Amino acid sequence: MIDSAFLDFHRAGIRISIIGDTSMLHKSLQELIDKAVKTTKENSQLHVVIAVNYSGQYDVVQACQTIAQKVKDGIIEPEDISSFLVEQELQTNCTDFPCPDLLIRTSGELRLSNFLLWQLAYAELFFSHSHWPDFGEAEFLEALCSFQQRQRRYGSQGS
Repeated sequence: MIDSAFLDFHRAGIRISIIGDTSMLHKSLQELIDKAVKTTKENSQLHVVIAVNYSGQYDVVQACQTIAQKVKDGIIEPEDISSFLVEQELQTNCTDFPCPDLLIRTSGELRLSNFLLWQLAYAELFFSHSHWPDFGEAEFLEALCSFQQRQRRYGSQGS
């Protein structure tokens, strides 16, 4: 049943990527996830990124560990480390657009909850009191209108 669902994704041109730590999942589920990712990796119609046991802090730490190993192995020098290099080692590097422009946070929470910490550095934030299952068209349009009215400065001072 699940294998046929992945084949449906594949036929529809949908690419599946996983971010997070799947090591604690049952081995058969890890194998199924790996098969889905490999089967759909060349698809380009739609890219679905699924966060499984994802932590923004873990993402940054694993990127640093990978870079540290490259320094240790002599592949790069410490002075080669840059924000661009760190971003290349983050799990969200699996997408063409690893840094969102807009984060919509539902359920009235006013926090990021350890989600995409690096990637949200210059994102605009929109907070909605609607809970996720009830978040609908009206709230979505409100978020988009709010986003359109903002002046994006990406860290520089406004005029």
